[in-house]
Amino acid sequence: QVQLVESGGGLVQPGGSLRLSCEHSGGLFTITTMGWYRQAPGKQRELVASITTRGVTNYADSVKGRFTISRGNAKNTVLLQMNSLNPEDTAVYYCNSAPPISGGRVWGQGTQVTVSS
Repeated sequence: QVQLVESGGGLVQPGGSLRLSCEHSGGLFTITTMGWYRQAPGKQRELVASITTRGVTNYADSVKGRFTISRGNAKNTVLLQMNSLNPEDTAVYYCNSAPPISGGRVWGQGTQVTVSS
């Protein structure tokens, strides 16, 4: 059964940091590029970071230099370290393969990140 569980979100002040964690159900997710996506209110979901099976990373311009994606030591985890957060980073964050599995029909519940003073 395909499963994606995101955690680690919360409320943080501008300039702060958070580390998001994604636990996935293995299988396909271990042999494909994984990504972190986010969806802000009223906006489309966007891919902000991805990592290939070889560890090659790619970032959206808006997060480059501030976010770092990695595959966790546990086989079925993907992490997103977010530094220097600003209010524009406020969104629900999701992980999935990149491109998303099943044409984007399968997602986890996401984790809310709110950046506010």
